[in-house]
Amino acid sequence: MIDQCFAVTAVGPPVEWLVANGPVAYPDAVRFMEDRVAAIRAGTEPELAWLLEHPPTYTAGTGAKPHDLLDPGRFPVYDSGRGGQYTYHGPGQRVAYVMLDLKRRGPDIKQLVCNLEQWLKASLACFGIIGETRAGRVGTWVSRPDGGEDKIAAIGVRVRRWVSYHGVSLNVNPNLEHYSGIVPCGVSDHGVTSMAQLGVQASMADVDAALRQSFAPIFGPIR
Repeated sequence: MIDQCFAVTAVGPPVEWLVANGPVAYPDAVRFMEDRVAAIRAGTEPELAWLLEHPPTYTAGTGAKPHDLLDPGRFPVYDSGRGGQYTYHGPGQRVAYVMLDLKRRGPDIKQLVCNLEQWLKASLACFGIIGETRAGRVGTWVSRPDGGEDKIAAIGVRVRRWVSYHGVSLNVNPNLEHYSGIVPCGVSDHGVTSMAQLGVQASMADVDAALRQSFAPIFGPIR
């Protein structure tokens, strides 16, 4: 069943936009986010959208089930504290960590997830890809001609004192075989895909431009 959710824009100070120059280890990213979340809460730093790639990594959300980690020795595995289950991060996947002040924007985590879903759909549309959402399944999906569907982007957020962190991951051109070491997001009856597998040869810079273009109408101006 298609999930009917609609983005709600909150107007406020511009959100800082930051793109990492190279791969960022997952523990380093978490430390950076936690420091920034504290600064946003204290009012000493602006909200932030941080785009990056990780080395090959499996992360476990708060709902992760041990039996969904099929190959625990393959890549580093980290408990993330975000919502969701197991997911994969690696080269060719654009991760976007979004640190927003929900006390100002509205203390509604469900609406935050909806806004992230709509952001991904709008960004994919820039490349002619129809992203879809499903009731009861967080993330962005694409339908196959045979009637099946594959996940192209994942969402996992955490909120600390009404400041969000973690965010979304969009498969641009990762090694999809790396997903075989987990049951992605606990869903075993659907596949995983990427923009490249769908025939879209986009650079990471192209994807970043689409994400930036689609961000402002949903989350407000970018700094």
